[in-house]
Parts: sequence; C-alpha cells; structure tokens
Amino acid sequence: TGTGGGSGGGSASGAAADAGAGAWDGAGVGDGAGTGTGDAAVAAVRRAHLVVDGIVGIGGRGGLRPAAARLAEAARASDAVVVAVDLPSGVDADSGETAGAAVRADATVTFGCYKPGLLVDPAAGCTGAVRLVDIGLGPYLPERPALEALQHADVAALLPVPAPESDKYRRGVVGVVAGSARYPGAAVLAVAGALRGGAGAVRYVGPAGDAVVTRFPETLVHAGPPSDAGRVQAWVIGPGLGDGTEARRAMEDVLGSDVPLLVDADGLRLLDRELVRRREAPTVLTPHAGEAAALLGVAREEVEASRLASVRRLAAEFGATVLLKGSTTLVAPAGGKGGRGGDPAVRVNPTGTGWLATAGTGDVLSGVTGSLLAAGLEARDAASAGAYLHGLAGRLAAGREGAPIGASDVASALDAAWRDIRRG
Repeated sequence: TGTGGGSGGGSASGAAADAGAGAWDGAGVGDGAGTGTGDAAVAAVRRAHLVVDGIVGIGGRGGLRPAAARLAEAARASDAVVVAVDLPSGVDADSGETAGAAVRADATVTFGCYKPGLLVDPAAGCTGAVRLVDIGLGPYLPERPALEALQHADVAALLPVPAPESDKYRRGVVGVVAGSARYPGAAVLAVAGALRGGAGAVRYVGPAGDAVVTRFPETLVHAGPPSDAGRVQAWVIGPGLGDGTEARRAMEDVLGSDVPLLVDADGLRLLDRELVRRREAPTVLTPHAGEAAALLGVAREEVEASRLASVRRLAAEFGATVLLKGSTTLVAPAGGKGGRGGDPAVRVNPTGTGWLATAGTGDVLSGVTGSLLAAGLEARDAASAGAYLHGLAGRLAAGREGAPIGASDVASALDAAWRDIRRG
C-alpha cells in the first residue's frame, strides 16, 4: 500500500510499484481527502503486507490532519512492513519533534542528506533502519549544518595520542570530585572512566578515597578541598556527591577555578547559573532529561518532546557546552545557537545501546569526558568524543547479540572502544 498525496505520495506510489508486489493499493490522503476516502484507505493499510509511507513530505509541520493521523495509527497497529519515504509522516524534519500520531517505520529511505528528524528523539524512534540515497545535492547543501553526527574517523582525529616525550603532566591531570558515604561507588566509576579517557593522571577529591584507591591504586587521593589537591587541567564534579555543606563548598571551589569544568548529577542541583556564566574557562553540563527539566524549570515531558530545542536553550542560558544524555545524546556548543547564525552545529551521538540504561553509566561518561578535557580537547569536542567512546564501549560490553551490562563493564570496555576507533 502506498499512502500519500503530492510529491511524497508520488514517491511512495512509485516505490510501492517498484517493490514487486503482485498487487498494490494507492491510498490517497491529501489536502482534499477525508470523509470519502478515509475508511477505504485505512482498510487498505490493514490488509497490506507492505506499507510505503508518503503521506506528507519533509515540509510537514504541526502534526497530521485527522484522516492522515488515522492512516498513521493504522500503519502502527498493522503487521505490515512499513517503509517511509524521506522521513516518517508526522515527524518534524528540522526538530525531531512529533505532534500527535506519527508513522513508526521499519525502515526509512531518505534522499540527499540526513534530516535532523531522523537522528533526534522522539522522532528517531520512528525511523527504523535508515538508508541515505545520494541524489547529487552535495554542492547545494549548507557549509554549516544544523546537526552533525561524528563517525569513527572524526573521533579518531580528536583523540589525544601521547608524544614520545610525554609525561603524566603533559598529558593532562583530571580532578574528580565525587562520591559520598552513601554513594562511594559513584566515585569509583567516575575515576574508572577518567583513567581511560586520555589524561595522564587522575586526582580524586572526596570521602570515598579508600574505595577509590583500593580499586585503582594509581589514583592520587586528596581529602581536603579541591583547591588544595594540586595541579589539574580540568575538574569533574557531581557523581554521587550529595548536597550537603561539603558538597556545596567543593562546588564553589571548582566554579572559581580557571580550568575547564564538567558538572554532572548532584552537581547540577548545586549550580549557580550566574557563576557559570561568569566563568572564563569552559564549562560542560551533562544532564539527563529530568535534570535538564529542573535546570530549565519545565516538566521532563517537555524536554523529552523537544530535545533539540531544550539542549540549545540550556547552552544559551548557562553559557556552557551541554551534553544532554539519552538514547540520542546531543551536544550543544556554548551560546545556544548550535548550527544557526554561523555557530558550530549541535552534534548527535550515533553510538550507544539500550543496555546502557543502567545505574552508574553516567558516572563513567563524566570521567571519560573530563579526562578528554584535561588532555586538551575543546569542550564540544571532549563532550562529543566522550559520548562516542562511551556509547561504543556500551555496545562492545553488551556484545553483538546484546546482554545486560553494568557500569563497570562499560568502563572496562573503554580501551577496546578506543582501539576500535583508532583502527577505523
């Protein structure tokens, strides 16, 4: 069944005919469709083995009209294989947002270039497997895209490689302020990530020093305030930190430092927005959707429905690079324009697996990314490379078939991920 009107419908009809089925129905639902054709179109979708979705084209905005929405819902409920033309109907091509019903495709064939709606949740969850068809648009595409997805070669070019004359200080020292009496494991996991992120040494500051040094004796442990811990090239603060007096003092201390700073987890609840904006050194924030919602003063559902807009808004309000964690992790450069007005693009991370949705994996990500900051990467590059490494390590730990993993498994797979990227 090919569905749609206009150019999208024409493409869908042609694709359905080319699919080689013995018979196909063209279920037209254009501007004039509705009362007369709605029931017949829905019936055609329900009895089809293959549905080619071309209800609307890439210019569709604001959700599907009622007749088209019925078709989308019928396609979602059917057992047919659904192939979308360019992008699933009901998906906003530029934002990745969905308004109401949207087609959930098993595969999407897109033309010319990837659209943000194919890469950013919630729309990315509707695309299935995506295939790009080159139609010669390359010379006409903008030099600065709104969204980028790094690949192995891009990340390999970012990863630090020690020179023969390097020592641990030249490679960078990352300080980790994490853990508490209640959550000592968060400190261990953040340090585990930091040790495998490219820096030459890790200084740990906090109450979980015994747990950290027992697991990783190479860690430099300090029990006092961060400012007395010794030289670092970047700080990581937040995992398992709590919100007590010592945690607040530590946050004030690192916010006043002149080196890059990554803030995660409990640290995000202690942030002073104006102090972050006044920092001269780069700041990276790594919230999940719930933490992002709290920072923005909105409901979590609003962030999840508008992830691209939310990460840009956070970057603008805090003047920080923001890594918004999720099944499609986004990295927005400080300033918030993210691919608009000549600014660097927002980046979407193409690695990862659903098996990463387990306690402690965010702590590992913080350590990896902070280590890359200490090794000298710019904030957007460190966040992008950290997310890529972390996602790939999760895939490698889970295996080709997929299996439950813990955060420690992800940390242990980081070296394999690093080698995989370097090999290309």
